[in-house]
Amino acid sequence: MSRYEALEFNQMEAAQLLGLSERTFRRWCGRYEEAGEAGLLDRRLGKASGKRVPLDREFEVETLYRTRYSGFTAKHFHELVVRDHRFSWSYTWTKAFLHSKGLLTKASRRGAHRRKRPRRPLPGMMLHQDGSRHIWLGGQPALDLIVTMDDATNTIYSGFLTEKKGRLRRFGLWRRCLAAMVWR
Repeated sequence: MSRYEALEFNQMEAAQLLGLSERTFRRWCGRYEEAGEAGLLDRRLGKASGKRVPLDREFEVETLYRTRYSGFTAKHFHELVVRDHRFSWSYTWTKAFLHSKGLLTKASRRGAHRRKRPRRPLPGMMLHQDGSRHIWLGGQPALDLIVTMDDATNTIYSGFLTEKKGRLRRFGLWRRCLAAMVWR
């Protein structure tokens, strides 16, 4: 502000340095002239939000849950309070409020999205076959690497480079892999 007043910057440049629009900077200048540095403070500080739930409604919600709807889930309780008691605040507020009062317990965490399954106990019980496309040699077309491996031992039974993945190609690779396993 002092550099703007010293005419080092115009309003547009000062606003850009502060990350504001020129209009907002002009309003701030007016506030600064009227009230000094105090005019630049956020006017919302110390005021209750207009969206805040009144204390008497908070008490009513807590009383309803404790007496009439004890043991209900937050979702079901919120639906009933909205329908039967003309409550207009959000489900998120209701759930957070009930948690803050200790009326709801946090839900147990679900298991991991992908659980590791135990490996098969004997070799040959489960074979995996997977293919991936790569440019293996510069200047040549991309080739698929198709690998067959054993789940129990992580042994790779076969690995082939082929121009295209396909059902017939894969069945042929399975046949070769099984033939190799029989001769071991």
